[in-house]
Amino acid sequence: MSRTLFRTRIKFCGMTRAGDVRLASELGVDAVGFVFAEGSPRCLQPEEARAMRNAMEPLVDAVALFKDNDAELVREVIRQVRPTLLQFHGSEEDAFCRSFGLPYVKGIPMRGLDPGQRASQSTQLHLKYPGAAGFLFDGHAQGEQGGTGRSFDWTQIPTGLGKPFVLAGGLTADNVFDAVLTTLPWGVDVASGIESAPGIKDGDKMRRFVEEVRRADCHTD
Repeated sequence: MSRTLFRTRIKFCGMTRAGDVRLASELGVDAVGFVFAEGSPRCLQPEEARAMRNAMEPLVDAVALFKDNDAELVREVIRQVRPTLLQFHGSEEDAFCRSFGLPYVKGIPMRGLDPGQRASQSTQLHLKYPGAAGFLFDGHAQGEQGGTGRSFDWTQIPTGLGKPFVLAGGLTADNVFDAVLTTLPWGVDVASGIESAPGIKDGDKMRRFVEEVRRADCHTD
């Protein structure tokens, strides 16, 4: 894909403070993510996320992230937080993900995969999650929480997906320029790479991350 007239979307995930949400909006990110996966250090209750949702500026999407949560909680989050996109990182099947009437992205753990599976993985993903609006490739292993800050071999991203994909896993302002130019993702997703502690975003890191993505978007060979 040519970089001409192409803009990489940016999602800041694992927000826990309204001030960080507001700064993310002011920096021009496309989406902020609220985590409801049990066991995550960034896990929120719906009421907490609702309060932070009110700090978002117009034209910024709210994304709700789940990992094997029950349907009742998902519906409660939708009612209170009003996300525009759902993100599932557990063993959820396509029918479950589609049942809430909102577009969804499926998180795919990339650590520990057999390198020989790359050629067939695209077909497998389409068969398993036909309703997915896109896929998010992350640096954790199957069964682990995301947001580990670990990257993976970008050459293992499946080819011929035919759907947008988001790159995550170990991204920081120091490597996202190369990540964007190497993989040409629809978007990038960062949590720990812009933090001083889990859930506590660092304003300078947030700014630098956005600057580096935009620098990659404007890069010409």
